[in-house]
Amino acid sequence: MRIVGGLWRGRRLTPVGQGDAAAHLRPTADRVRESIFNLLLNGGHADRLDGTRVLDVFAGTGALGLEALSRGAATATFIEQGRRAQAILRANIALLDAPARVLPRDARKPGPGTPHDLLFLDPPYGKGLGEAAVAALLSAGWIAPGALVVWEEATPPALGPLTPVDQRRYGDTLVTLATAP
Repeated sequence: MRIVGGLWRGRRLTPVGQGDAAAHLRPTADRVRESIFNLLLNGGHADRLDGTRVLDVFAGTGALGLEALSRGAATATFIEQGRRAQAILRANIALLDAPARVLPRDARKPGPGTPHDLLFLDPPYGKGLGEAAVAALLSAGWIAPGALVVWEEATPPALGPLTPVDQRRYGDTLVTLATAP
């Protein structure tokens, strides 16, 4: 795993192999991450990166949030409950000396927060955790009005109050872009 573009382009992140089944890690492949950022940059969403506050939920290794920082985001907040993932995430942040913080909590019970402009959401597939997290994050103030949500799932998520913008399939991963109310 490596950073695909921007300031830290080519920098390798802490290795996790093909994922850590015991820790439920399923890192977004470099190819899919590159496609997501091409979609953001070439799809008229480039302004969502420059100087923005990024929220990476079910962060795992943090590759999506770190990629956003590499490409111009101001800060990133990572919400991750798994201890193994938190250790890898903290190592990646230290490796890049990234302006980021890790919140070790359940995304469905985030507590009060500050608004973020760009949200990456990569929940365990097929468990409905993304829908519960979005509802909780919206009600707790974590998602700014009009924020862009990039949601990875195996099947189309139930967007609830979010407005769909685009959707693309990359192998087993379906990437949905939506905006917050």
